[in-house]
Amino acid sequence: MPTHVLGLSAYFHDSAAALVTDGRVVAAAQEERFTRTKHDSRLPLEAARFCLAEAGLSIEDVDHVVFFEKPLRKFDRLLVSHLRAFPRGFGQFSRAMATWLGKRLWLSSEISRALGCAPERLAYSEHHLSHAASAFFCSPFERAAVLTADGVGEWATTAIWRASSGRDGQPAKLELVKELHFPHSIGLLYSALTAYLGFEVNEGEYKVMGLASFGTPRYLAELERVAHLADDGAVTLDMRYFCFDRHETRSFTPALEALLGPARVPGTALDLPADDGEARRFADIAASLQALCERAMLLAAHEARRVTGEDALCLAGGVALNSVANGRIVAEGPFRDVYVHPAAGDAGGALGAALWMSHVALGLPRAPDAMPNAYLGRGYDNAEVERFLEDVRVRHRSFDDPRALDAEVARRLAEGEVGGWFRGRFEWGPRALGARSILADARDPGMVHRINAKVKFREPFRPFAPAVLADEAPRWFQLPEGRPDHLTPWMLTVVPVTDEGRRALPSVTHVDGTARVQSVTPERNPDLCHLLEAFRARTGVGCLVNTSMNLKGEPICATPADALSTFRRSDLDFLVLERCLVERAA
Repeated sequence: MPTHVLGLSAYFHDSAAALVTDGRVVAAAQEERFTRTKHDSRLPLEAARFCLAEAGLSIEDVDHVVFFEKPLRKFDRLLVSHLRAFPRGFGQFSRAMATWLGKRLWLSSEISRALGCAPERLAYSEHHLSHAASAFFCSPFERAAVLTADGVGEWATTAIWRASSGRDGQPAKLELVKELHFPHSIGLLYSALTAYLGFEVNEGEYKVMGLASFGTPRYLAELERVAHLADDGAVTLDMRYFCFDRHETRSFTPALEALLGPARVPGTALDLPADDGEARRFADIAASLQALCERAMLLAAHEARRVTGEDALCLAGGVALNSVANGRIVAEGPFRDVYVHPAAGDAGGALGAALWMSHVALGLPRAPDAMPNAYLGRGYDNAEVERFLEDVRVRHRSFDDPRALDAEVARRLAEGEVGGWFRGRFEWGPRALGARSILADARDPGMVHRINAKVKFREPFRPFAPAVLADEAPRWFQLPEGRPDHLTPWMLTVVPVTDEGRRALPSVTHVDGTARVQSVTPERNPDLCHLLEAFRARTGVGCLVNTSMNLKGEPICATPADALSTFRRSDLDFLVLERCLVERAA
């Protein structure tokens, strides 16, 4: 009989569910895709129901339900931290205790009642252990060092692991080698400075990375006073500058503003590029923070190599979504091979918990190619889409021949149109990888402004990523030579753009001459690959702008109704829903 394990993550941000059967990933999705509440942190009931339905299972068929961390250990950290800070932060302490004593400590009862599963089927992993399992067991490696880094789990903020698949009937192993504890955290440093720069924590870190490219790291010395960096990459925060351990809404103190200048008021304009003034100061602070983060992760990677002796590295945790730092680890680090889990943040912990239970606790053998792609969400066949469009009385063209649809879309994109692309199961993780995407011509220098201003309604300094045919990628982008590439399929690394690429592809070349590349093959994404081939046949270039199909402040689209709503509320010229084409009414 197959062994089914359902993993869950919840109660901070990006709650998710994932189903693993005999070590193979069957389905995984974030709760936000169903509830339409961005970064939804509630118990992922809708995501769990989807995973079970995708596999044709009921909750009675599931052998184990695994939560991605240990609530009691997290409660211990909150209690100890607040008592250390007492009487400062008493208000936050009171509210936190009310939440935990009212619900969180009785999580087993809540999960059992909500899902309808027997309490004896519930188990708990650990936060960073779940991150580590998500990366290693989805990687192609038999052995590896694993580096996990985020804000904080139970107590750990950064950890190094030695991982092996197990042999001769022995279970796989994830051995903790060393870890750093709260409040000292590169992830919390990045989040605190994200708030200082006027962006929303757990949402604005991508904006900080984009902003950093417009600045120079002239505040690095000041940040090194705030955060001491050891030779092994461990960061020690001077807590005179931070208050995330005792304040409910603020993460930094007036001392940080005395050191760096007044914080940016959220929503105020950032006129970039700027030679001087406040916009330049904020860009330089972002650049300094990014430089410190990259240095910390590089040092930690070297330490992981030293203490494990392994020559392959897996990365997970929210900091592993820093694609610029990932690029530097690949280019400058000590490993022959690097893998980053596509849902590296807390959502990925749900899948990691299920994989840990499957391979470490139960000793099931690893499935070959356990997660061959990231298209693990809900999909719709063309008949469902057509029924939906007919029900809502939306005029559309249906294509029997998908290659004819590709040719039509390629023509429209080459002529300057911007379109929504909804094909197959939606993506696992925060990146749109050609299943729920907005696509445009990367050769058009005006596309960045148009999409930011009239389609996405977001900050004008934010860059766009390219989706490129893998066989053409070296022409436009400086990819590492002579080594496997496990990052560009998930859009998880930033690389320099070639001189030819800078001239030909201005809309995917960031101000610093780099791009966050997605390489596309027919094995991983045949639909997007065929479209890129049709676009290359028309233009000579197999590369498009690829950004997520959502408006500012909303989750990426999951359903045809989500996509149609996005289309109607934006300046998109057309929308592809499976083999149906919806055009803008004249």
